[in-house]
Amino acid sequence: MNIIISNASVEAIYVQIVHQIRKQILTGDLYEGEALPSIRSLARELQISVITTKHAYEELEREGMIETVRGKGSFVARQNKELLREKRRNILEGKLADVIQEARLLKITRKELQEMLDVLLEEV
Repeated sequence: MNIIISNASVEAIYVQIVHQIRKQILTGDLYEGEALPSIRSLARELQISVITTKHAYEELEREGMIETVRGKGSFVARQNKELLREKRRNILEGKLADVIQEARLLKITRKELQEMLDVLLEEV
């Protein structure tokens, strides 16, 4: 599991951890049932407080992204495929909203934006 903590970020450290683990689950980099590092192990690796790591894991558990089994550790939770697709779609919609906002700032027309999207889709 790859997590990078930025001390320059305005986000709290536990929020950075939550976002990165959530992203890895949603993109499939972390798969259903995969064991996560222990709270102490991750804290040691990231050189942060155990309390911060615990807070991140608790948040992910509240979201249903991970499950913690007492005495065994934390694991990526089984995801409802439709719910997972909806979460990914929601992330995509947010990114598109950011692009639209940027296009408006640059006074890019809807037609120009559509042409850009068409070109990018052809490349893929």
